[in-house]
Amino acid sequence: MVDMNFLMKQAKKMQEKLQSQLEDMRMTATAGGGVVSVTVNGHKEVIKIKIADDTVMEDREMLEDLLMAAMGEAYRKVEEELKKNMQGIPGGMLPGLM
Repeated sequence: MVDMNFLMKQAKKMQEKLQSQLEDMRMTATAGGGVVSVTVNGHKEVIKIKIADDTVMEDREMLEDLLMAAMGEAYRKVEEELKKNMQGIPGGMLPGLM
């Protein structure tokens, strides 16, 4: 017979470990050949935005587009990493993780 308390404790430990991994995860993406760089954590929170020092942008819309592109790519990288990490977990995601 399966001990439900044991299973719940194991699930909680696994969830805490995954939450910690999400906090520690860093994904960086660039756009415009490195003009813009965006770093996000595993929770898809923006940690850092960098614009190259030698960039002179008179076109504000272009800069906004580059930022959006870099952020989208960083988010995609997080999703890709999460999918890889979740492959070994039965049933996929644990409730309350995301």
